[in-house]
Amino acid sequence: MYIVKGKKYPCCTSVTMGIIGGKWKTVILFHLIDKPLRYNELRKKMFGVTERTLSLQLKKLEEDGIVQRKVYTEKPPLKVEYSLTDFGKTLIPLLHAIAEWGDYVVENYAETEG
Repeated sequence: MYIVKGKKYPCCTSVTMGIIGGKWKTVILFHLIDKPLRYNELRKKMFGVTERTLSLQLKKLEEDGIVQRKVYTEKPPLKVEYSLTDFGKTLIPLLHAIAEWGDYVVENYAETEG
């Protein structure tokens, strides 16, 4: 049994999935690999995500120390950017591996629409 930030996990795989599992978290993280993005920039890259879901997932990732939210208040309008923390950047090799496996599946097993 593992305890991370007060949550119990039965194995190390469940720790990983507890932090980045779900439909949208890895997609968010993948888009933040190269550079910080504003909320609307992220939303435009993520077809099908609702505003509520994106907000909740960003909040969870922030709580887990994977994503940081930076608010710029120097001049209106207010600007908020999301980026990977140093801890979040440790996921980059895993995110690339997940994306590569997805490409493999699409190339070898995807069906054409129509």
